[in-house]
Amino acid sequence: MMILNTTRFYRNFIFFFLFLLIYLNAAAQFFPPKNYPKNYFIYPVLAKKSLSANFGELRPNHFHMGFDCRTDQQQNKEVLAAAEGYIAKVKIESWGYGKAIYINHPNGLTTVYGHLNDFYPELENYVKEQQYKLKSWAVYLNIPANLFPVTKGMFIAYSGNAGGSQGPHLHFEIRDTKTDKVLNPSIFDFSIPDHIPPDIYKLAVYDRCVSTYEQTPKIYKLKKINGIYVTTPAIITVNTDKVSFGITAFDRYNGSNNKNGIYETVLYHDDKPIVGFQLDSIGYDETRYVNAHIDYKYRSHGGSYIEHVSKLPGYNNSVYKTTGGNGVINLEDNNNHKIRLDVKDAYGNTSIVMFTIKRTAAFVEKQKPDSINYFQTLAFHPGFLNLFENNSISFYLPENCLYDSIRFQFKETTSNTGFTIYQLHNTSVPLHSYFPITIKAASDFPNKMVMHRFANGKNDYAKAEPVNYGGENGWYRASFREFGNFQLMIDSIAPVVTPIGFKDGMDCSKQKHIVFVVKDNTEEIKNFTATLDGNWLRFTNDKGLRYIYEFDEKCTAGEHELKIVVEDQVGNITEKNYTFTR
Repeated sequence: MMILNTTRFYRNFIFFFLFLLIYLNAAAQFFPPKNYPKNYFIYPVLAKKSLSANFGELRPNHFHMGFDCRTDQQQNKEVLAAAEGYIAKVKIESWGYGKAIYINHPNGLTTVYGHLNDFYPELENYVKEQQYKLKSWAVYLNIPANLFPVTKGMFIAYSGNAGGSQGPHLHFEIRDTKTDKVLNPSIFDFSIPDHIPPDIYKLAVYDRCVSTYEQTPKIYKLKKINGIYVTTPAIITVNTDKVSFGITAFDRYNGSNNKNGIYETVLYHDDKPIVGFQLDSIGYDETRYVNAHIDYKYRSHGGSYIEHVSKLPGYNNSVYKTTGGNGVINLEDNNNHKIRLDVKDAYGNTSIVMFTIKRTAAFVEKQKPDSINYFQTLAFHPGFLNLFENNSISFYLPENCLYDSIRFQFKETTSNTGFTIYQLHNTSVPLHSYFPITIKAASDFPNKMVMHRFANGKNDYAKAEPVNYGGENGWYRASFREFGNFQLMIDSIAPVVTPIGFKDGMDCSKQKHIVFVVKDNTEEIKNFTATLDGNWLRFTNDKGLRYIYEFDEKCTAGEHELKIVVEDQVGNITEKNYTFTR
């Protein structure tokens, strides 16, 4: 009897072990393994190896597309070429990555270094020459391949805080040179210790018989028992036959409390993989799809980030993989269904969520609304051209604009300036692409018309072009990328130009630079041009705040005439003339 029991035990153990091996192998193969080169790239800055952000972190309107390498809370740390190659591009802009270098490598990859201060001297001089040739501080230069070769570890620039940066650091990316897709640097192994699995805080459950923008998900907090995250209650009951899930989760590195982005999540329904997402190989033309990856409405109302573990209907270029369908679970009976979520970081550290879900016994199938009377009001759907018009306003959303259906809301009021305000839905619904709005003016107006969008304390302005609409003149058109409140306004106010620490007739012999602050009532400056004795002069414009000229060889000793010309987006111009001595 003892022998039989022992034999049965080993048979059961072997069966369980084989099942577990097959299950884990299937789980591991849901996303094909990456074949990225290891130890090919070195850490790109002479500072302690430490990240303030990783690839795939969730940001407003975009995924974070690389490493943010700490620079010991300082600027001007030496930035190094991560591998041999040549400098292929240089980009300088007010926002974005400020000053950036792009290096092409022989293995078909490109590395990008952003938020830089000065480049190394030879490159700095070349870029300055090109700026004067093009008469533009903001440039995007394609550089001949043999002009600036680099070796692995070569000094290429100083780190900084330029562009859309809120503190000193180096932004670092690895791209596929041919496709320009951005790859996850963590897969390349930069020897940054990470043995910590992701932390999972919340589970969100959605009724997918209804648009995700027409509901608030049911939120379940998670607790960890014997290494597994579980829900309370252990069995979740829903009054629908179609559900999807979302999670709030973050990753951490050894020795850091930063809440970084997770890499991958795979969902299993009754032990079968249904859907997963993996944050790798994302193009800049795709990064705005982060707004379909998260519960945008929940976040816009002050909630945490929730990442959908399913595809919204309007998510086309996707980070998701499915075994059919879109990751929505069909509960076709009242039985218990096992759900498992495997949540990983890029180093393979894994956290697991397990719970059971069932349909309520009292469930009655909901009547499915038809395409015309959806929610018994005007409905907009992803994948369709959605149009709204009346006697005063017209707009349409292109086919790729919406991620999920909405019941469109519209309101019309009159402002104290006499211009009508049109409220187009609300800002809890994201839009993927720009859409044109056409508004009829109350009477004939000049061409200096601006369309003003405002919501939640944010203001956007765009030049409104006169158009003939429906055979009528007096209509004006502009394009925006967010819902909100819209109105036409006349812009006849020229920009205001204010010198800082500089005045007409000044002796500048001891000055290091000349600074101007430029402001406009519509916050949009089209052109800033400075000439010194009739020749174009390079003023920098980091972060769009100040225009700065650092005295250099272009300004010799003696008397000079400085002319500043500033133009806003509708053509209002301000000119300022100064004389000074150097």
